[in-house]
Formats: sequence, structure tokens, C-alpha cells
Amino acid sequence: MAAVIQSSPAESVPVTEAEQSPAAARFHLSLNVSDIDRLVEFFQRVFGVAPAKHRSDYAKFELDFPPLVLSLEPGLPGDQGSFNHAGFRFATVADLVSAQERLEAAGISTQREDGVECCYARQTKFWVHDPDGRLWEFYVLDGDIDHRGQGQTMDQMTGHTSEAESAGRCSLAEVAPQVYEHRMGSEVQFPATACDEILLRGTFNVPVTDLQIINILQQAFETLRPGGHLELHVLTCESAIEGDLNLPGPAACVTFVPVRSSLMQFVTDAGFMDQQLITFRSGACFQADGQALRETKVRAAKPSAKSSEQAAMVALIYRGPFAEIKDDEGYVWRRGIQVSVSAWRWHELQEQGLADNFTVIPETVVTGTCGV
Repeated sequence: MAAVIQSSPAESVPVTEAEQSPAAARFHLSLNVSDIDRLVEFFQRVFGVAPAKHRSDYAKFELDFPPLVLSLEPGLPGDQGSFNHAGFRFATVADLVSAQERLEAAGISTQREDGVECCYARQTKFWVHDPDGRLWEFYVLDGDIDHRGQGQTMDQMTGHTSEAESAGRCSLAEVAPQVYEHRMGSEVQFPATACDEILLRGTFNVPVTDLQIINILQQAFETLRPGGHLELHVLTCESAIEGDLNLPGPAACVTFVPVRSSLMQFVTDAGFMDQQLITFRSGACFQADGQALRETKVRAAKPSAKSSEQAAMVALIYRGPFAEIKDDEGYVWRRGIQVSVSAWRWHELQEQGLADNFTVIPETVVTGTCGV
């Protein structure tokens, strides 16, 4: 018979990490969950204790019996299901080092990370992958911090945590909009039905040729409905990297980094328009071969169907701030100069969040809108 953990309501009081002094290793399990608050409420009933930590983007339960650390990460289950990662938390650094030495002696490659800020705590840890690719974390707690920190699971380390996950999108769900999501390491299999959005997360961070990248992007273009969007989330570099990457921790899964400019050109060549770098920072996530590896999120659109709105025209004036720009459709926008475009093109500009850069000029004069 399975053991059931019971506790009276009076025992359901918050437990902080400072109040705990683990005498032995604890098993650690991290789960992907769709709703942090809902799952916290559920497990609080199951365990009979409040979470040791409960934030909008992270929660953790500490149990003495069984000796378990259960953490909850935001994100709908993807190719790996609800499993995020597992591992063990040790009481002392000496225990951690002993475990690491034993694994190294057994032929399992590890790399320790000291003082990593992760999950609202500072930790010393190392990671390994089992033969099926599952991620195992071995760590000790060095102390609490008041922010989440950058050292996370593979998804956070490689920039895969997304607004799409927090907004509740799911892969191939029978809901509107229709979204297909691919994650690094799994086979790319586009659905037979048209999609509103395709999310490729780490897809090009495993060894791929230029021809393979082009082929995947062309398939994505064909799968998307007119007006649908493509989003790429990858690590990129500025020129080709020679040799192995050897990135630390869970980022060791990243074995290839495409050149950003080439990748963006492939997106354009596949037929996509209005391409934007919606995430691209001056700071780098990693360095390899003397190059900065940056989190890069690219968003682009498949052109809308033009036939039904081809005759309708909209007069627009570009408001700046640049003296002149040219879009992917070939329109040249000069600041303060009126340009007439098709209604479908104006709709696409609005979809890209660019409406505030333009003023629509109606066919008939409208007065009383000076705001004075």
C-alpha cells in the first residue's frame, strides 16, 4: 500500500529554508506546470504543509518525510512531458564534491558551478545527462537571494522560457490559435493542418547544415496560414565557430550555434516578412571560441492573403523617428510623406505593433480632432 502523507490544518505553516538543516541528501524533482498557484494549492493539500517558497514564477516544497525537494516551474508540458529535471540536494559541499568525484571516476563527465544564482537561492552544483537525455542536478544551498537568478534549467540557460508558455499556449492543442512548438533535441514534425503560429525553440542549436535550416524554414512557411507568425528562439553568434562549444551545466546540450545574420537571411529567403529581433541584448549568455553567444528571438510573418482586400487602399503618413525606411514589401516610407498601401498591408503593419508610427488619412476631411 502506498504511504499517504497526512497533517492537520494547524501544521500547514510556512517553512523557510533558513529553518531547515538537512542532515542528509534529499531527492529533488522539478516539474513543468501550467499554473503555479493552482499546483501550489494542490500540493499543499497533499503534503499538509505550505511551500517553502512561492513566487509568481517559481515554487518549492520541502519535505522531511519523504526527504524531498519538489520545485514547480511555469510552462506547459512539451516533448518531455511534465518532467523538468531531477537530482539530489546535499547537506555540505564536501558531500557534493565526493559525489562528483565518484561520478567522474565512473566515467561520467561533470562540471561544477560555484555560486550560481538560481531559483531565488545561491547554489553550488553540477549537472549530468542520463543516456535518455534527462537532466540531473546535484547541488548544495549557499543561501537565499531576493531574485530568481540566471542559472536555471536547460530552458532558461538557453533562453527557451517564453511568453507563449506563460500565456498558456500549447503544442498542437485543439484550440484557437493553432500553435506548433518544437524544442531542441526532438524530431521536427510539422502538423498536416495549417497553424497560426510556429515556435522553434533551440531547433538550430544542434548540428544542422544550411540546407537543413532552409528546409525546416520552408516547411514552416508552408504550414503556416497566411498572416501566421514564426518565432525562433536560439543562441546565435556573429561568425562561424570552429571546434566544440563545451558550454557549462545544462547548456552543454547546445552543440551548435548558427550565425545570426545567415539565419535571418534564411528566414527572409523562405518568404517571411516583417522580421524582427524581439530579443537581442548587448550582454552575452556564454562565450566560445572568443565569440559572444547571445540569446536571440526572431519573429516574422507569412504574408497575408491579398485577394479579398487587394482593391481597398489606406493612406498613411509615416511619423518617424527616421527620415526614411523601407519595409520588406518594398514600400519606402519618408517621414511626413503620404503613401497609399493596400488594406492587407496596413493590417500586417498593425499586427507587428507598428501602428503608432503611422497616421491614417481618411478619404474625407474630419474636423474637431485637434485636441485643443
